[in-house]
Amino acid sequence: MKPILYSAALVLTLAIGACNPDNLEVAPGNPTEASFFTSELDFEGLIRGVYAKQVELYGYRNGAYVHAVRHLPGDDITTTGPNPFETFASLQPNVGQLGNYYVSLYRIIYRANTALDKINTVAEGVYRTAGLRDRHRGEVLFLRGLSYFWLANTFATSPLRTDRLNSLEQVTAPSVTEGQLLDQAITDFTEAASLLPEAWDARNAGRATSNAANGMLGKSLVFRGTINKTTADFTAAVAAFAKIRNRSLLTNFADNFAADRENNAESLYEFQASQPPGTDNVFLPDDFEPGGVGSTSGWWGLFEPNNSLLFGTARFVATRKLLAAFDPADPRRDITLNPATRDIRKYWTRDLKTSNPGASANNARILRYADVLLLQAEAIIQSGGSVADAIALVNQVRTRARNMVPNGTVPANLPTTLTAAQALEAIGNERFLELAGEESHRWFDLRRWHKGGQINLSSGFDFSSDQPNLFGFDVNRHLLFPIPLAETDNNPQVKQNPGY
Repeated sequence: MKPILYSAALVLTLAIGACNPDNLEVAPGNPTEASFFTSELDFEGLIRGVYAKQVELYGYRNGAYVHAVRHLPGDDITTTGPNPFETFASLQPNVGQLGNYYVSLYRIIYRANTALDKINTVAEGVYRTAGLRDRHRGEVLFLRGLSYFWLANTFATSPLRTDRLNSLEQVTAPSVTEGQLLDQAITDFTEAASLLPEAWDARNAGRATSNAANGMLGKSLVFRGTINKTTADFTAAVAAFAKIRNRSLLTNFADNFAADRENNAESLYEFQASQPPGTDNVFLPDDFEPGGVGSTSGWWGLFEPNNSLLFGTARFVATRKLLAAFDPADPRRDITLNPATRDIRKYWTRDLKTSNPGASANNARILRYADVLLLQAEAIIQSGGSVADAIALVNQVRTRARNMVPNGTVPANLPTTLTAAQALEAIGNERFLELAGEESHRWFDLRRWHKGGQINLSSGFDFSSDQPNLFGFDVNRHLLFPIPLAETDNNPQVKQNPGY
C-alpha cells in the first residue's frame, strides 16, 4: 500500500474534452470549476490528479501498454519476437504504442498546466498552510518537466505548451525546434527545486521533492551539455547534484527493485504503484473509478516468463551483449538477469503480487542515486574537474556491488590514474551494467552520446537484437521517433520528423 492515493477529484471536468456540448449541462447541486476550488483539500485532489496520469506509462492498459517505447530501443534489452521499437525498420507514425505514449505524456502536461492556472489564480485565503501553495506549484512543475524530458528524448520536436487549454482553437500548437523541450524541462526543474521540500512526512512519501527536482535538473543539464558540447551545462549540473541531501546507496542492490523497499534512501523519485481498487478492470480503459480513484497499478509482465496476460506477445529479455558485459562474479549480474535464459529479473522477482495478473504494486524507480552519482562523475570530467574525484563517485557504485558478497572482489575499484577519455568510457560501461533493464536509460544515453560525437551508432554499432534479419536502424531517421499519425492528421501546424 502506498502513501499517495491518486485522487482525480474534479480533474476530468477540467480537461479539454469537457468542451463537448453534452458536458455543458451541470445538474443542480453538482460542483462547477468556478465553485469547486475553495479549500486546500480541493487543491490536493487537483495535484494528485496530475500524478495519477503517470499510471498510463506503467500499467497494463488492456494490452495498450507502452513499455516497448521505453525499454526496447537500446542494447540492453531485446525481445523474442518482432517489435518496431526493437527492429526500428518497421517504426512508423501509425504504431499504436507510440501514439499511446505521446498522448499520455501530453495528458500529464495538460493537467499540469491546468493545475498551475488554478494555483496561480486562486482566491486569497484558500491556502492557509504556510508554504503549501509553493509546494503544490513545485510538484506540478516537476511532473511537467519530467514529461518534457521524456518527450525531448523521444520526439524532440513535438509541441510545447505551458498555458492552459481553454478552447479547441488552442489545441493546434506548432512544432518546436530540437532542444526547446529539453530547455523547458530544465526551466521547470529549476523552479521546482526552489519550491519543493527536501522530504515529506511518511504519509506523503513518494511526492516530488527538491532532491528529485535537483536530480532531474542535473540529468537534463548533462544531456544538453552532451548534445550541445557546452561546458557551462556540465558545470551547472555539478552544482545541481551538489544540492541533493540525505540520499545514499542501499547496501543491497536488489532492494532497489523490491516491493517491500520502496521510497528508500537511494530513491529520488518513483511511480507509486498500489493494489488496484476492487472495481478496477485492467481490460477496460484506464478511466477513473467511482469516488475519484483510478487504477494505480503497474505491470512487469513483459519481464515475467509466464505472465498469463502476454497472450503470445514476445517477452523482453536481456541482450547477449549485456550478459557478456557482466563479469560472472559481479553480484549485479544474477540480480539483473538469469544467465541461463536471459530473463530480466528486476522488479517482478520481488513484486508484491496483486489479485490481478495485469497489476503490480511494485514501484518503478524513475531516478536512483546511483544514476545521479554516475551522471555527476560524467559532469565533473566534462566540466574540466578532477578525474580522480569523478572516479571516486563511480567507485561508490562499484563498491556497493562488490560488498554484497563476503570478501567480494568484483567489480574492483577503477584506478584514479585513468585519463579523462578512459574515465568517460568507464562511466558509460558502468551505466550499462548498473541501470540495465530500467526504463529509458540506455537508449537515451546512446542517443545523447551519439549526438555529442562520443559514440557512432551509424557504423556497425552492436544493438544485440534477437531479430537480426528484421533489424534496420537508420541513424538519419531513428534518433527521433515519428510524431504519431493522429497528431499530424489533426494538427496542421505539427511537422513530421525527417524520414517518416
